[in-house]
Amino acid sequence: MPRSAENAISEYRVLGSTGERVSPIGIGGWHLGLPNVDEPLSLRIVRTAIDRGVNFMDNSWDYNGGASEIRMGKALRDGYRDKVFLMTKIDGRSKKEATRQLEESLRRLQTDRIDLVQHHEVIRYEDPHRIFDPEGANAALVDARAAGKLRYIGFTGHKDPRIHLHMLDVAREHDFSFASVQMPLNVMDAHYRSFEKLVLPELVKRKIGVLGMKSMANGIILKSHTVTPVECLHYALNLPTSVVITGCDSMKILEQAFDAVHTFRPMSAAKAKALLGKTKAAAANGEFELFKTSSIFDSTATHPDWLGEEPPHVRQMMPV
Repeated sequence: MPRSAENAISEYRVLGSTGERVSPIGIGGWHLGLPNVDEPLSLRIVRTAIDRGVNFMDNSWDYNGGASEIRMGKALRDGYRDKVFLMTKIDGRSKKEATRQLEESLRRLQTDRIDLVQHHEVIRYEDPHRIFDPEGANAALVDARAAGKLRYIGFTGHKDPRIHLHMLDVAREHDFSFASVQMPLNVMDAHYRSFEKLVLPELVKRKIGVLGMKSMANGIILKSHTVTPVECLHYALNLPTSVVITGCDSMKILEQAFDAVHTFRPMSAAKAKALLGKTKAAAANGEFELFKTSSIFDSTATHPDWLGEEPPHVRQMMPV
C-alpha cells in the first residue's frame, strides 16, 4: 500500500455542538505565507493534506500581510473548496473594522462563505466588552452570518486562560454561544497558566468545539529537549480536542503530522502523567510558552490600528 494511502485520515471528530465532522488535525495558515515557503509549495501542502483526508483549514486576516489567505484561496480552487471546513480570523473589535476585514478575507479566500470566523487574539480583559458592544465586532459577524457569509462564530487567544473565561462570561451575559474556542494546548501548558485545566473543562461542559493550537509553540517547546514533535501532537490529540491545528512549512513536516495521527492511540492516565513529568521542570515559569509571557506573538499589540476605533460611548468619555 502506498505510504500516502496508508497514512490517510479516516476517522473524524465532531466540532462541539455544530455536528460538523472535522479531521483531528488541521492545517495552520500562518506557515503557508512565510518567506521560506514559496507559493507552489504552499499550494502543494494544502492540496496534499486535503487529498489525504484533512478537511480543516485555519487562517487569519492578518497572517503575512494577507499572503496566507491569498495562497489558501488559490489552493482551494478546482473543487477543493467544497472538500474543506474553512476557518479564518479577524482582528477588528469595532463593527466597521470587523466588517472590512471579513470582506477582505472573503475576497482573498475566493469564497462567498467561510465556515467559521473567529475573533482573533482575545488577549486583553477589555477585548470581550469591545467585541460585544452594540457597535462591536460580534454584531458584524452576526449580521454576516444572517447574510450567509459565514456559518459559525468562535474566538481565539493565547495569553491567559482567565481572559478566555471572561470572554465566555461576557458572551453569556449577551445570550450568545460560541461554536468554537481556539487556545494553546500542549505538554507544557498544564504546568503554567493552564488553558487545559481552566478552560477546557468549561468548553467540554458547554459542548463548544475545542481547537488546539501551539502544540509545539512554533517549535520553541522542542528547544527544551524534553519531548519529540510526535509526542507533542499525541498529547494534544489525546485531549478532548475537535482539531489540533499544526503549521506545516514543508512536505516533511506535513508527513510528520500524518504520522502522528496514524500512530496515535488514546493514552492511559499513567502515560499522560509520565509525558507531563518530562516537561514539568522546563515548563515551570513559561520560558517555552513565550506567547503567554511576552508580547512577541501579539500581532495586535504591534498593530493596534487593526482593532479599529473604541466604541462610541467610550470615545465620548475621552478627554479632548
